[in-house]
Amino acid sequence: MDPFEVRMQFVALLRRLDASQQSIRKVVTYAVKFFPPCGEDLWDCIVEETQKGSINSRINILYFLDSLCETCLLVKTHANAIGNTQKASSNMYVDLVARDLGKIVGNVVPPGVEGSPNLVSTKQILETWRSKRVIDPQILDSVITSFAHRNDTGESDNDAPTVRKTFAPLPRSEVFKRIEEDRERHKRLRERRWVQPITHNNITQMQAPPLASFMPLTEKEDGDRELSIDIEFDNEWETLSDWNEDDDEACTEENALCFPDPPGEMAMDLD
Repeated sequence: MDPFEVRMQFVALLRRLDASQQSIRKVVTYAVKFFPPCGEDLWDCIVEETQKGSINSRINILYFLDSLCETCLLVKTHANAIGNTQKASSNMYVDLVARDLGKIVGNVVPPGVEGSPNLVSTKQILETWRSKRVIDPQILDSVITSFAHRNDTGESDNDAPTVRKTFAPLPRSEVFKRIEEDRERHKRLRERRWVQPITHNNITQMQAPPLASFMPLTEKEDGDRELSIDIEFDNEWETLSDWNEDDDEACTEENALCFPDPPGEMAMDLD
């Protein structure tokens, strides 16, 4: 199959993409299969469709990219396990997503009221990528921060004059279709919340995981060798608040329950 035919078939698949996992898996399989000869061309098709498609089709493409990134990392893990150095050294589409993430998100969530339906879902996907270390957290933070610079109307907070774009409201059939697709996507997100972060360490993939206390210590600089439990710990640590008076009171209450004072004795001063 020549590159032009590959491109045309891929565009046709993208335009028929919906929220079902069957549809997403079909496009993901096609994209991964033809990445070696036509990866850059297929990626250009994805970016173009996020610019041309309807607001509903754009969010479908973003969820497709979520599954595509996960599949690419699984391919890399398998390549590490079997010793395929060529595939093990490539992140495939993950690097392209990281490179053009700002452009993709800007197309999926355009400024103004038009992008409002896709805002929440887009933030959920970006937060998932950050918690699983799919993409560099610094890149994701810069994109997520860009949403904060939009005011209540969805436009950028700057002094430059802007031209308001008018868009036609979605037809009734498209609204109901969007409701059904959102229900399917949210179901998928709930199913994936318990899944551990992605790791590319083939040593831990090929054997039963030992107790956490016997696992080797890893750092963020270890990259692909970083363990899932370390990623999970870092995510929890980053969301932990500083020690405050509420924590002191909680400790005092726990001590009183564990070590009650005998009758007639003064309470122990823990300060």
